[in-house]
Amino acid sequence: MSYKAEKVVPYSSTENKGAQVERMFDSIAENYDTLNHTMSMGIDIGWRKKGLSMLKKNNPQHILDIATGTGDLAIQAYDILSPQHILGIDISEGMMNVGRQKVAKAGLSDKISFEKQDCMALSIEDNSFDAAIVAFGVRNFEDLDKGLKEILRVLKPGGQLMILELSTPQHFPMKQAYWLYSRLFIPTVGRLISKDKTAYSYLPKSIEAFIQGKDMTETLLKNGFRKAIYKTYTLGVCSMYLAEK
Repeated sequence: MSYKAEKVVPYSSTENKGAQVERMFDSIAENYDTLNHTMSMGIDIGWRKKGLSMLKKNNPQHILDIATGTGDLAIQAYDILSPQHILGIDISEGMMNVGRQKVAKAGLSDKISFEKQDCMALSIEDNSFDAAIVAFGVRNFEDLDKGLKEILRVLKPGGQLMILELSTPQHFPMKQAYWLYSRLFIPTVGRLISKDKTAYSYLPKSIEAFIQGKDMTETLLKNGFRKAIYKTYTLGVCSMYLAEK
């Protein structure tokens, strides 16, 4: 099945979506954390905490952080869950290089490691991880079904997947306020701070095109997961999905 978000790409290019997303994140890596926290006004830290807390009951010891970016979720996951090890994977070396520096500064290089991997075809053995986590990355997947099936494959039986993704509020007045925020504020701030003028136009378009709520839980179930649920935070600006192998 093809999804609308898979057709939303950063550049007018003949490259596939994965290559375009990699190029985009490499170009904004240096300023990504500043931009991200500025545009979310720091609320994203609370979203991550709430999502990660959903995994506490199962006490995962080996965690895969997919689309790890600069490692924010991995660092927060270590603080909250205290696992033996977290592997952060991403297609952007530029983003992960920033993450490696942050992890080293935090003294966690023996607990959190990074590898360049494409989640469409993971070079990871079956049944390797107790949990997989993704923050604001699944809408960038070149093939959502393929990516979810790969995540399922590398999870151990009973392992959990926790996804955080930006979503579009459905009710007044947040729906209207968010439209202005995403169409005006995000692209304007992105153009002012980032070297890549198109990256922060891509962001709201990819959020708008991505499936959410019940459609996403049904997609998780269709791809082999069980017990798929979702919650929304900040009046629908962020959605959390939890499912089990």
